[in-house]
Amino acid sequence: MQLTGSQIVIECLKEQGVDTVFGYPGGSILNIYDELYKHSDEITHILTSHEQGASHAADGYARATGKVGVCFATSGPGATNLVTGIATAYMDSVPLVAITANVTLPLLGKDSFQEVDIAGVTMPITKHGYIVKDVTKLASTLRMAFKIAKSGRPGPVLVDITKDVTANQCEYTPEKPEPAEVNNAYTDEDIQVALDLIQNAEKPYIYLGGGAILSGASREVKEFSEKIQAPVCDTLMAKGAFDGKAELYTGMIGMHGTKTSNFGVSQCDLLIALGARFSDRVVGNPKKFAENAKILHIDIDAAEVNKNIRTDAAIIGDLKTVLKELNSKLTQQSHPEWVAEIKVLKEKYPLKYESDKLTCPYVIEELDRITEGKAIVSTDVGQHQMWAAQYYRYTEPRTFLTSGGLGTMGYGLGACIGAKVGRPDKICVNIAGDGCFRMNLNELATASRYNIPIIQIVINNHVLGMVRQWQTLFYGKRYSQTILTDKVDFVKVSEGLGCEAIRITKREEVAPAIEKAIALKKPVVIECVIEEDDKVFPMVPAGAAISDAFDAEDLENRQLS
Repeated sequence: MQLTGSQIVIECLKEQGVDTVFGYPGGSILNIYDELYKHSDEITHILTSHEQGASHAADGYARATGKVGVCFATSGPGATNLVTGIATAYMDSVPLVAITANVTLPLLGKDSFQEVDIAGVTMPITKHGYIVKDVTKLASTLRMAFKIAKSGRPGPVLVDITKDVTANQCEYTPEKPEPAEVNNAYTDEDIQVALDLIQNAEKPYIYLGGGAILSGASREVKEFSEKIQAPVCDTLMAKGAFDGKAELYTGMIGMHGTKTSNFGVSQCDLLIALGARFSDRVVGNPKKFAENAKILHIDIDAAEVNKNIRTDAAIIGDLKTVLKELNSKLTQQSHPEWVAEIKVLKEKYPLKYESDKLTCPYVIEELDRITEGKAIVSTDVGQHQMWAAQYYRYTEPRTFLTSGGLGTMGYGLGACIGAKVGRPDKICVNIAGDGCFRMNLNELATASRYNIPIIQIVINNHVLGMVRQWQTLFYGKRYSQTILTDKVDFVKVSEGLGCEAIRITKREEVAPAIEKAIALKKPVVIECVIEEDDKVFPMVPAGAAISDAFDAEDLENRQLS
């Protein structure tokens, strides 16, 4: 059948099972939006307040559902406003297809109005990028974009379409979506080497990364940890892949990881990295990282092996598939002394905070209690992000959405909206600092426009908290441009954007506010006013070994000595 390029775009989205698109219209993409209008009963479009919000919403939708997220933007500034969101998805391996429209083919390369080479701009931050100049190639390009986005290590793909292509016609034939490709490049010898390492270890430790969620391997990870009787630590990206309440769980590893995880990994004799990339925030000083251990790395991306840390053995493949094979071949291991040693560390070094005042950890613990650890929690970046990772006990995968690799301030609100659209059955909460909240608070208007019942918690300490913490500890308390004591009233702003708003300043106000926000079933902002100098502990100084983790008590003892 003969269809226009715009009709082909919509038909291809329907082919791929896309039910939701986040975006913002403009001149170059008008033909696609006109066609979308005719299919509003099949594809829901969420008009965000800014294109960056659309990219973050598509990202949050993808992380929460496991589907490919989709966003639309017009040419020029519309397309460039997607860049931060695309980079965020790229760093955290999120499957995303960003569809932009450009000026007509005769105007390309002539500095035309709202013309940008967006494929060139995003080349370093996408798995692949296309510019479609021929309508006969449009359908195959879109199909390949979805396949690439979800195959192997997932990530974002950009498809830029010239406006004339969206109007031109060609023959279109429907096709079933191609399945994602899985890169299982390992051999029987690789499996045997791994089995030998595991069976000869006396102090094994599992270091869990985001690949455990992307591959849907939570059940296999649990069986693996129990079969080899090894404690488990995780990264930001892996939260919920292993039950945060399990006996073998020791908390996050790295710069703001628990002392138990950091000390345990430093003492183990075999570190098994599952779908993790040995980020600098995890490793600290690479020369001193797990220096007593052999390292077994299992990952779908061969480029990650030996990139940051030298390994003793590696298996390149889908984590779920690999673990199924290992679990089937492993005999039950027993390490009672090692597990007891880790248990002593957990008892000796619990996470703790001041209990006589309103703090972010207390707010998060109350949120965890009220939602029974089953909410989807998104965050922005900074102190509140670390507290959310530390004090909410995630029990299910795809329930913690955060910008781990890029560290994008302003990410969380859009992501929370996307998550709620994709998982309407879930309570969805975004936790942001006051600095982050300012970045994209305009997306509250999106939530109120569609009555998307998200909860936005603003941890307001009137400073850029994490930067101030560094300034306090390492920059002689020179608070250069980190104090936010101005006249902005977040309650009034939130109400002005159509949301219910609550301000709390006392511990006893926390639970009623959260319970009310859940009961209202509309977008609600809870502003929590805390002290400006609350700090995230434990902490590892940049470049130090993770075994050098310190907390407030250590800091006080050093100052006294």
